Amino acid sequence: MAPASLAKNLASFFALNRNTSILLAALVSMGFAEELWMRFLPKYLESLGAAVWAIGLFDAIKTWIGAVYAYPGGLITDRWGLRKALSFFTLLSVAGYSWLLLSPHWAGVLLSSFLFLSWTSFSLPATFSLIGSSLVASQHAMGIGVQATLKRIPIILGPIAGGMLMDHFGIIRGTRLGVMAAVALASLTIAVQWQIQEAPGRCPTSERISFWRSARSFSLPLRRLLLSDILVRFCERIPYAWVILYAMNDLGLTATQFGILTGIEMATAIACLIPVAYLSDRYGREPFIIATFVFFTLFPVSLFLAHSFRALAVAFVIRGLKEFGETARKSLIIQLSPEPRRGQTIGTYYLIRDCLATGAAFLGAALWNISPQTNFIGAAAVGTAGTLLYAWTARRTPPNE
Repeated sequence: MAPASLAKNLASFFALNRNTSILLAALVSMGFAEELWMRFLPKYLESLGAAVWAIGLFDAIKTWIGAVYAYPGGLITDRWGLRKALSFFTLLSVAGYSWLLLSPHWAGVLLSSFLFLSWTSFSLPATFSLIGSSLVASQHAMGIGVQATLKRIPIILGPIAGGMLMDHFGIIRGTRLGVMAAVALASLTIAVQWQIQEAPGRCPTSERISFWRSARSFSLPLRRLLLSDILVRFCERIPYAWVILYAMNDLGLTATQFGILTGIEMATAIACLIPVAYLSDRYGREPFIIATFVFFTLFPVSLFLAHSFRALAVAFVIRGLKEFGETARKSLIIQLSPEPRRGQTIGTYYLIRDCLATGAAFLGAALWNISPQTNFIGAAAVGTAGTLLYAWTARRTPPNE
């Protein structure tokens, strides 16, 4: 086979075209920008003198932003188009990084988080919309799988490099050096995103419908996915901010070791994303969604049983496997969110899900104050409920209803 034909076939298999390739470049750039320091922020806040409730508040803000920003992010995407929307969202993050650098107090970090967390949250509907409008339905899971795979490369390398910064320069100085690098990378991302072209046949819309009308328009399959997803995200968020404190404070790991654990998690996720995306595009979404909910539930169980670096490594393999069916879940959301309001529908979904899941951060703080083990058991119980609910409703709901 000629090299040109081979390249064309590979591009087709991996759902690559101009827009999806630009999206991948932006995701990798922003991933390196954030992963050098973002996962160490609970420890950074602790080093600045933040109390337990303040660290819990940061995790709640992060979840709340993921909810609230997704909805206007969808509206802006539908009205401005993909290129302008993504560039604007990145610019907001640059402003947040700059504010964080100028903030010597933990309260300033919390305030700046309303900006520096904006790219991931705002851009989620735009990312889904770009995949939905640039690819045929039979390639949606593959498109998500490829972007999720490349997005995790900086998640493997970034925390390890960031951990080395923290160990060498200390948590406070190391974090600020990582943020400086983020400013440069995010600025480069804006230039990359400006090359996006609106997909043929996709026209921005200025027609407005209310949030409540958007929510009422959800199909039954999307509603049942949302309900189970809320419970499973509770399972994820209850221990989320406390994992690094458990690893470093309770088990005595270094920042570099924690970075290695994150690398193990991401390597595991990368190993299963493309194969599962291929299979879910051809054999349906439901079994893979159920599987990923199971792995979400098993992670806090594995934390409960972990008392060493090796045991934590096993736990982080399980945490990586929670991405097993994420391509199937996200492609189902795209499928159930038709144009011309795909961005708003996706934003509405995440607004409802993450607003409710925000409470998990405070519940996690309350359970952590009792004991780490109580936190992990509570998370697993909620995850079990969400998984069983989705499996039960999947059997009773026709796929085309």
